[in-house]
Amino acid sequence: MDWNKTKTILIVVFSILNVFLYSLYLDRHNDAQSLKVMGETSIEESLKLDDISYGELPIFTDESYYVSADIAEFPEEKLKKFDDQSFTFEDEAHLISMLEVPYPLKNAKGEEQFSQFLATHVLNGKEYVLWNRDKEKKQAIFFQKVDDYPIFFNKNAMLTINWDEDENIISYEQSMFGEFINFNKKKDILLPIEAINALYSKDYLERGSTVIDISLGYSTHIQLTKTQVFAPTWHVRVKLKDDEIVDYFINATDGKVIEFTDELEEPEIDENVEDLEIENQGDF
Repeated sequence: MDWNKTKTILIVVFSILNVFLYSLYLDRHNDAQSLKVMGETSIEESLKLDDISYGELPIFTDESYYVSADIAEFPEEKLKKFDDQSFTFEDEAHLISMLEVPYPLKNAKGEEQFSQFLATHVLNGKEYVLWNRDKEKKQAIFFQKVDDYPIFFNKNAMLTINWDEDENIISYEQSMFGEFINFNKKKDILLPIEAINALYSKDYLERGSTVIDISLGYSTHIQLTKTQVFAPTWHVRVKLKDDEIVDYFINATDGKVIEFTDELEEPEIDENVEDLEIENQGDF
């Protein structure tokens, strides 16, 4: 047998096979990309047909963690530095503060100074972000954050600031979670357009409505005695034809719409605990 000739033939055969397999891979990859583009176009076209519009959508990474944390208590030694307040407790995890000296709601320029108040008068105040202000009730509601992402409507992760007729902050109510850890492995999350489509496909979006904002946060996924697990959640703010503003929340991993029954209650969610395993993945 002419070994050199045989070796040359084998090299040629394997080279042809590699070219064939690579071309097959490219064909399948291009087909998949084409289907993806068609799917996205279909969503956009469907929304357009129903006169549902949206602006420039945010860019987010397509992976995120579930996170977990324990409900935190308020150690008295850490509250001692706030010597211009008197504290009472609904329970160990819910604090009520009365300011002995009212704090101006606005500065000399007429600007609200919530950030300054949180930094100087509230334990771990920088962990909260403003959700809503109610001028009639004279109060503002803040949500605790996981990094820069708010936890939506969890009664154990909220801060409510109250002011008087003279626009002076006079009291606040606070609850919070302790250290957050990554829970389970990274999860693929829906793209913003897919979150909008989740609402549209379930008939939540009225004809002629406009998506005016979409942002990422967290909502309660599993609630145990003191430990809770939070799932990545899209917050979609929609303006209806009559100018009414409506807020929607979508689980960013499975597309389920989350409905909150009350601002201070937990969401109605029916999930299986068995499909998650606690795994500390390091910093979020």
